[in-house]
Amino acid sequence: MAPRDFIRKARVADDRRPDLPGEHWVVLGAGLLLLMAAGRGRSLIGRTVAGTLGSALVGRAATGRGGIERLVRVFAGTRR
Repeated sequence: MAPRDFIRKARVADDRRPDLPGEHWVVLGAGLLLLMAAGRGRSLIGRTVAGTLGSALVGRAATGRGGIERLVRVFAGTRR
């Protein structure tokens, strides 16, 4: 299976499943823990990877599964 096919199938499966209660809080906590680890890390590669993953998780927690599109709709006043 090609990587693009796997990513597409994972996104479709993620969009179909219902939200778990407190899911965004768990994702936010994991992201903040990774950002803290990035600040304490000794190697440049480790800090970079932890910081990137932590930032991505915090962004996902803030925008939800709809991502940036959902956030843009909220600010535009066209909730769906």
